[in-house]
Amino acid sequence: MEKPAVIKIDVESLIRQRLPRYYRFIPSGVIRWVENLVRQDEMNRLLHETAGKTGAEFCEGILQSLNITVTSSGPCTLPPREQRRVVFVCNHPLGGLDGMALIEMVHRHYGGQVWFVVNDLLMAVKPLENVFLPINKFGAQQRDSFRRIEEAFAGNDPILIFPAGLVSRLQPVTLSDGTRADRVCDLEWKKMFVQKSVQYRRDIVPLFFSGTNSADFYRKARLRKRLGLKFNAEMILLPREMIAARGSTFTVAVGERVPWQEVAEESRGASGMAATVERFKKAVYALATP
Repeated sequence: MEKPAVIKIDVESLIRQRLPRYYRFIPSGVIRWVENLVRQDEMNRLLHETAGKTGAEFCEGILQSLNITVTSSGPCTLPPREQRRVVFVCNHPLGGLDGMALIEMVHRHYGGQVWFVVNDLLMAVKPLENVFLPINKFGAQQRDSFRRIEEAFAGNDPILIFPAGLVSRLQPVTLSDGTRADRVCDLEWKKMFVQKSVQYRRDIVPLFFSGTNSADFYRKARLRKRLGLKFNAEMILLPREMIAARGSTFTVAVGERVPWQEVAEESRGASGMAATVERFKKAVYALATP
């Protein structure tokens, strides 16, 4: 029997491939620093332990290897197995573990295929390419990306979405008493989940995923923003954040299922669409335990 191919992260080879003209000028110490920054050795151990696994099985393997526990709570439970044509919308606090935990949880409940709408850059995570639906706004893959998303929404399998797209950041928010404070929360939510849910007559279920990244992650994000850098350079720290979460327990709170007919009625017009998107974002954060 042929052994499954082991995926391996090799920072030095990647730099050599992407920067062939400059590679020989980069000090080896800098390369070692980047390898440590992305936790290359620890990530490769995880990939070795989950070799040959894909989709929800891969997610389960990563969670087990990191000794991560995920529990569910909230006022509601996931819709019954026979009612699988739903769209789950969730906040995005962690940048990796939250997505894998949701894939594993939804697959464990429904079985069969589970879809997750993601940025097309994540298609580099090969063990999850049979779960991911990439959003590609530019380039030759745009048409194929659009087709795959349409087919998934038209089908009968559950779909997961992080409407913010990007990982949550530390942001100033207004509290119920009118005061301002810093809180870890999502950036702007995109409206695609509302549009597609209405178009394909899928009910929407809000989820809240507990957890935060390290204070250093948010400091780096703020520093990058102050420097005026548009590239989210702090994302390189996410593998470190995932390894640091070893042994943690997270909670997924499940909210009330909203019928697509109600969503269609509320989201009419530009103002209605914006209000509906904001409604679901508030519904997600309302599930957070004090």
